[in-house]
Amino acid sequence: MFEKILIANRGEIALRVIRAAKEMGVQTVAVHSTADSDAMHVRMADEAICIGPPSSNKSYLSIPAIISACEVTGAQAIHPGYGFLSENSKFVQIIEDHDLKFIGPTAQHIQIMGDKITAKETMRELGVPCVPGSPGEVDTLELANQIAEEIGYPIIIKATAGGGGRGMKVAASKSEMSDAFTTARSEANSNFGNPAVYLEKYLGTPRHIEIQVFGDGAGNAVYLGERDCSLQRRHQKVFEEAPGPTIDAGIRQNIGKVCAEAVASINYAGAGTIEFLYENGEFYFIEMNTRLQVEHPITEAIYGVDLVKEQIRVAAGLPMQLTQEKLKVNGHAIEVRINAEKLPNFSPCPGKITQFHAPGGLGVRLDSAIYDGYVIPPYYDSLIAKLIVHAEDRPAALSRLKRALGELIVDGVDTTIPLFNSLLSEEDIIKGNYNIHWLESWLGKS
Repeated sequence: MFEKILIANRGEIALRVIRAAKEMGVQTVAVHSTADSDAMHVRMADEAICIGPPSSNKSYLSIPAIISACEVTGAQAIHPGYGFLSENSKFVQIIEDHDLKFIGPTAQHIQIMGDKITAKETMRELGVPCVPGSPGEVDTLELANQIAEEIGYPIIIKATAGGGGRGMKVAASKSEMSDAFTTARSEANSNFGNPAVYLEKYLGTPRHIEIQVFGDGAGNAVYLGERDCSLQRRHQKVFEEAPGPTIDAGIRQNIGKVCAEAVASINYAGAGTIEFLYENGEFYFIEMNTRLQVEHPITEAIYGVDLVKEQIRVAAGLPMQLTQEKLKVNGHAIEVRINAEKLPNFSPCPGKITQFHAPGGLGVRLDSAIYDGYVIPPYYDSLIAKLIVHAEDRPAALSRLKRALGELIVDGVDTTIPLFNSLLSEEDIIKGNYNIHWLESWLGKS
């Protein structure tokens, strides 16, 4: 087992990793920008080291600064959390070149899954169902029109290196293809430095279902059910639940087995999530995230596992403790993402928290790094807390979530708490009757 690990991240996910490591007897090193000097993850780690100014490019995204922090503190491994450098294959390779250990998959697996075209081709070869679309990059409007005619409109154009909804445009007909294609390529180039795009059939009313997998890097892997992440705004997840309200045990077992076998066959190591669009009983692969997900706590809740501890164990070369036979679904869990944002426009709302009270009680978990007097910096993501509830079934989980939201106090800044209070009174949410377009449609009517 490692003696000391460094967490190359900030906020609640850095604190999450620190807690798991402490329970394992592993010392932790927090890195931080000058803007995060008073952050909770800095206070809770065994050691902390400043790696640069507020700008992410000069701190949390600075590979030399992070490697230097490891050398100065004697950390043997790096946990990337999510975001920042968590899916940067170059970062992983540099870590390995410095005789350090990356707590996650190999650089090769990150590279394969980081390019959506390569990922899709790989998954298709491994027997994972995929959305009909172009076999690779589409670099001309003429080719785009040809492929669109073959698979049928509507079509969605996606950046091969994309994420977060950027570089994605929908064309409902040939007349819309030119503008959509040109705009998608332009956004892809400006956001990712790569104009490459590909085409997929645009599904009308799908749900977003993702399968949690975990591998030991030696040909063994398990699946930990699914999460329904269909409530999204601008392709950003807002509300997640597990298990999915429309997935029964038979469907879960079938798609879970396909996913576990796929990652086992490539000797995948650590946590990963295979994301699908799900419509009319069919799954269509869209991407694989080669890291821990923001919504991982709801999977931990219903399976009674600690995915971060398992990540650290496997990276240290210890046997994977998870076995498919022992992984049984227990109850229902929901996570809502609390952002420091001003409604109804969801504009970022940094500032000082003047009062904070966390909800408690049976089946309630709050993953957050905020506290009374904490100043939310304007430089980073607006996520300030994740409220997770777990109960014996979905109705009980919804009731517990409503109660927990009523206890949560965050004063001094605007947050998205009112959004969830409103959602919980909607009949479609109560019945689990929604798809990936539901939330934006509802917001448009509100």
